[in-house]
Amino acid sequence: MILITDGGSTKCDWIAMDESGKQLQEKIRTKGLNPAILSEKKLHKIVSKSDELMAFSKEVKHVYFYGAGCGTEKPRLALKGVLENLFPNALVEVQEDTMAAVRASINNPNEAAVVCIMGTGSNCSYFDGDKLHQRVKSLGYTLMDEASGNYYGKQLIRDYYFNKMPETIKISFEHKYNLDADFIKYNLYKQPNPNAYLANFAEFMFLNKDAPYMRDLIKTGFRLFTEHMILQFKEELKSCPIHFAGSIAYFAQEEIREVAAEYGMQVGNFIRRPIEGLVSYHSNQLH
Repeated sequence: MILITDGGSTKCDWIAMDESGKQLQEKIRTKGLNPAILSEKKLHKIVSKSDELMAFSKEVKHVYFYGAGCGTEKPRLALKGVLENLFPNALVEVQEDTMAAVRASINNPNEAAVVCIMGTGSNCSYFDGDKLHQRVKSLGYTLMDEASGNYYGKQLIRDYYFNKMPETIKISFEHKYNLDADFIKYNLYKQPNPNAYLANFAEFMFLNKDAPYMRDLIKTGFRLFTEHMILQFKEELKSCPIHFAGSIAYFAQEEIREVAAEYGMQVGNFIRRPIEGLVSYHSNQLH
């Protein structure tokens, strides 16, 4: 049995396949497993609490895990160790989520492309048809992550508290969320996964996307992401498209295309959930 995992900070999707590439059951979902944020104990607890995964843990021969927070060695090895403990008979491979986005979004295995992730967090890489290249190391949601769910959640809360939000939107925002200052600070500073907490607010942005304020907010975030992340590959962009993976990108396609046009960039594919593309990729590898 083979397990393929698309792991974000908010949630993880797991697909089990047999040796022929046939999917064995419905997708299994657990909480997010970002090893840059969560301790090994917490990572172990999240996976071990899934009765569905543990039911066949000894049957798994290979785990392909693609995840947020796996781009640096120490967190990657920590998660690898946890998975090796939980799936004792499996060869475990842990790679960063950017490679999942590449494999899910490119049109053929050797296509060169700039690939962006815009989900709970954000990142951007260049795939030359063989290897992945990154020129800016991600420092996570506190210092980077423009145009991500946590970035937009942060901006919405800031605009609400700084009275920069239009009154009608402010009223709707108050009705949808607990915006008590102590409650927000408790979730940000006392609870695990503050980035995922912030990203939860991004849904409000898409529920009210027709408002000029929201469209401006989306486009401002994507312009910052373009300036800081995408344009590091300015030369490569002259001859290749930009693909996008993640729910924020998927629901902001119109605004992304408008901003991309301002910069003369060629937009390619939008993939909401990379897991489907990963299943196809690994299934093809088995044949």
